[in-house]
Amino acid sequence: MDLSLLRTFLAVHRAGSFTRAAHLLDISQPAITAQIRSLEKQVGRQLFQRLSRGVTPTTVADELAAKLAPHLDALEEITARDVLGTDPLHHTVHLAGPPEITGRRVLPALADLVRRGLRLRVTLGPSEELLSGLAAARHDIVVSDVRPRGRGVTATALADEDYVLVGAPHWAELLPRERIATRGPTVLEGAPLICDSEEQALVERYWAAVFDAKPTTSAGLVVPDLRAVLDCVRAGAGIAVLPRYLCAEALADGSVVLLLDPDVPPLTTLFLAVRVGELSRPHLARLHARLVAEAADW
Repeated sequence: MDLSLLRTFLAVHRAGSFTRAAHLLDISQPAITAQIRSLEKQVGRQLFQRLSRGVTPTTVADELAAKLAPHLDALEEITARDVLGTDPLHHTVHLAGPPEITGRRVLPALADLVRRGLRLRVTLGPSEELLSGLAAARHDIVVSDVRPRGRGVTATALADEDYVLVGAPHWAELLPRERIATRGPTVLEGAPLICDSEEQALVERYWAAVFDAKPTTSAGLVVPDLRAVLDCVRAGAGIAVLPRYLCAEALADGSVVLLLDPDVPPLTTLFLAVRVGELSRPHLARLHARLVAEAADW
């Protein structure tokens, strides 16, 4: 069987679209269509169901891809390294994740791979949107703060984020920690909440986990970036719930302080999501392994 047909099949399976596969392989879409039809004729089974946008693999295609991917990827690596003399890291990876954790933790952890030739293209946004993009093959790997679900995507637990209630030092004087611990969230009602969305998801989560209650006041200031929320807290505008990693430096230098320190802080698990079979590709496997290793110290 012609290896080029198998290579095209794997590209379509990973991309979820004849058009995207044609772009990845730098050949025309009619050529992709002809090759897939030829392969389907040879195996005697339908491999893809055509949709209004893209294609979805049949169970036959999923099984074939799982068997083929490790071997075809190994051949690609051997060709790159031993025949062409190039490092398998010399690929472009489309990585996506929430703005704050991606900028503060993820990208610095990959700096060495970039220096060694890996090309990164980064998309920032909410996890649900990015996971949809992963399933549609717009991204290769996604850092997500929600558990990925759905067919064709696999996820690895990366790290736990814990959340803290913080304010500028003068708020700690107005809202003594002992009073909050004994009287609960009613003590906080006079302090403006600073949130990254009208839904105030972090506040809702913190109130539920620590106080077993819902917040009774809406945010005084909403800015859609947790880094900006932290800057506003530093400036004394109000109080906020933030990931501990994001405000670690501010806590260390005293520009913000903990207003409460519960025994068990609220946690969110971060996940590293890829499409099924993609970790057989050496450059993605290396990036994935680097992030998992680095996240152990986050």
